[in-house]
Amino acid sequence: MDAGAHILVVDDDLEIRKLLGRYLTAQGFRVTTAGDGREMEEALATHRIDLVVLDLMLPDASGLDLCRALQAGARTPVILLTALKEDVDRIIGLEIGADDYLGKPFNPRELVARIRAVLRRSGAMDAPAAAARAFRFARFRVEPELRRITDDAGSEVPLTGAEFDLLIAFLERPGRILSRDQLLDITKGREAGPFDRSVDVLVSRLRRKLGDQGAFQILKTLRNGGYQLAVRVEQEETP
Repeated sequence: MDAGAHILVVDDDLEIRKLLGRYLTAQGFRVTTAGDGREMEEALATHRIDLVVLDLMLPDASGLDLCRALQAGARTPVILLTALKEDVDRIIGLEIGADDYLGKPFNPRELVARIRAVLRRSGAMDAPAAAARAFRFARFRVEPELRRITDDAGSEVPLTGAEFDLLIAFLERPGRILSRDQLLDITKGREAGPFDRSVDVLVSRLRRKLGDQGAFQILKTLRNGGYQLAVRVEQEETP
């Protein structure tokens, strides 16, 4: 089943982004949109994306170059969109690793069919349910499904919902520097205001509850950068 698969739509046409956002959401997908290459990179750094729907013609980058970069890193399935009718772009896109190609104008139903076909081939659909995960870091164990964190002695650490969500954001991205804006997007999405400083408050509370006050060995602050989970994180299956 593809419900919950996260699709990133990258297109400089706002109306297309709105249309696809509504349509794909109605089909059971989670959707993030981006208007250019910079926004695409920010979305990829912030979210776990299962497939990218990528327009070839963007204002700040070539869709072909972005597709090539996606295949050079963690392999993310890509469906290319273009208004160009020349075969050369389609051929080059497929040669550099795109999974499919759709010309504009297109029927959203056809795009959904192609998305589902690519997800099936990539194993993101109809796969067995993943084993439940638990995280270990420092002297703590975190069970996301139970929303519980315990220390080595087995004592539960009381976290608020917002504190737990922030901790999970770090655990899923160990070692990565996350800006305040990225953390706000992960934990609060569109509810966050432009001057929201709640991340700083939450980080401070997390440090206190994890016993990291003063030392900052678990959560590091990087000047003009953001925050980083600086300890090793291990994952394990839960019974």
